[in-house]
Amino acid sequence: MGCTAPVQAKWWHADRFRDLTTGLMKMNRNFLRSLVLGLLILGFSAVSFGQIAVGVSVRIGPPALPVYAQPICPGPGYYWTPGYWGWNDDGGYYWVPGTWVVAPVGMLWTPGWWGWGGGLYLWHAGYWGPHIGFYGGINYGFGYTGVGFVGGEWRGGAFFYNRAVMNVSVTNVTHVYNRTVVVNENHVAFNGGEGGIQAHATPAEEAAAHEQHMAPVAAQMQQEHMASQNRANFASENHGRPAIAATARAGDFSSRSAVAARSAGGEYHAPAMSPREARVSSPANSRGSSEANRSNEGFRPFTPPSKTASTRSNTSHNEPSRSYSSHSESSHSTPSHNSNQHKSSPPPHQNAPKEPKRGR
Repeated sequence: MGCTAPVQAKWWHADRFRDLTTGLMKMNRNFLRSLVLGLLILGFSAVSFGQIAVGVSVRIGPPALPVYAQPICPGPGYYWTPGYWGWNDDGGYYWVPGTWVVAPVGMLWTPGWWGWGGGLYLWHAGYWGPHIGFYGGINYGFGYTGVGFVGGEWRGGAFFYNRAVMNVSVTNVTHVYNRTVVVNENHVAFNGGEGGIQAHATPAEEAAAHEQHMAPVAAQMQQEHMASQNRANFASENHGRPAIAATARAGDFSSRSAVAARSAGGEYHAPAMSPREARVSSPANSRGSSEANRSNEGFRPFTPPSKTASTRSNTSHNEPSRSYSSHSESSHSTPSHNSNQHKSSPPPHQNAPKEPKRGR
């Protein structure tokens, strides 16, 4: 009996050691799998963001931004990303519907924007970051008034929504507040050049541009991809008034999620040249491209509104608007830069953009 206990104890410890070793090996395998998966995701994200950030340049500008209502926020943690005109070499401009996406905690979305420089329209890619950067002075609506973002703010790990400009129901979102905002009406979809928004980055926006950024989340990439596959989203088909202007959730283009545009933001004029003719392979091949690359790094293009549209936009400059809608029907918004900077002059002929008289 005296020898039995030590032998049993020895075997018990051996079993425990084997179980512990096996457990550690499993944990290490799981950890390695997670690590590899994480690196792959980060790598894919970096590649995707790099592809988005590559400048797309064209000779014709984008249509005016359509007028549409914002779908109701699906729930806490969702963040609004406004719609924009994307570019396809086969079909030209197509509308990427605005949508709600789950935001990276503590991060804000700076929308992409089109800018004119060196005789071309170029696309600046959007990004997530701790502060809102410059987005061309474009009034995307719903808190994006041309400068900054007044649709909500992070307080600790929770996002609080400004119900003055966001379509949020207090039954499913409790972190809300009301702060009146005033906006200058303007549907112009590009910065610079004749007929474009004459806005420049503030020192704070310049600083935000040099912070560490995150690529668009997968849901945003899916939204853009799906939009590019639907011919009805192309300006050549919808004439600036897309049937799906916004969706309640990214990737859901069904009738229960989609919202149609109420109207085009301006009179649409079909380009005289084909998308292939309008596309420029690289800004470096054009005169004045060094300036364009410095100021318009990362762009994509759009079509300027007509003189009539620009005039209409300016005459409604300070009209009050209703809640939960974009642009002329969006609820109050903030002034961006100054009122003179956002007044539009008649756009150039689409086939031959002119060099702006001002310096960038």
